[in-house]
Amino acid sequence: MRRIILIGYMGSGKTTVGKALAAELGMRFYDLDWYIEGRMRQTIAQIFSERGEEGFRKVEHNLLHELAEFEDILISCGGGTPCFFDNIDYLNQQGDTLYLKAAPEVLYKHLKMGKTIRPLLLNKTPEEVQHFISEQLQIREPFYQKARYMLDVSLMDNYEKINITVAKARQLLGV
Repeated sequence: MRRIILIGYMGSGKTTVGKALAAELGMRFYDLDWYIEGRMRQTIAQIFSERGEEGFRKVEHNLLHELAEFEDILISCGGGTPCFFDNIDYLNQQGDTLYLKAAPEVLYKHLKMGKTIRPLLLNKTPEEVQHFISEQLQIREPFYQKARYMLDVSLMDNYEKINITVAKARQLLGV
């Protein structure tokens, strides 16, 4: 029985790396945000809009505890997941946590390339987004640093770079 849990800021590649790594290892892949949306029958943006961030974090916490009980899975957490309640300590108890670390400018480039709507970035100018990312990273870094493993990720703008990152993750995790 094994659980691998990816954490890191939004845009760090948790879902991209997680899907590829899970496929290589023959594990089931779960994106926590997708799991929440399926269970709640609402998008993350709708939950944020209706309940605010505090309400969303409570839902996230409860469903994280449900999902992290599954066996032989790879979980991609939301960027804020490890930073609320006792989530990071709980995740470390449940499996191998891997922090996908990236510099603010890399995260900004990833988020610009991505197609996902990020509730925390709505209605912000590019300059405001860059500033927001830097501020949030300073706050979240102490939580991310508690992961068992850390992998520095660079701009993953093609399959070759993604495959290199997945190979590094496998080596780091010993799988």
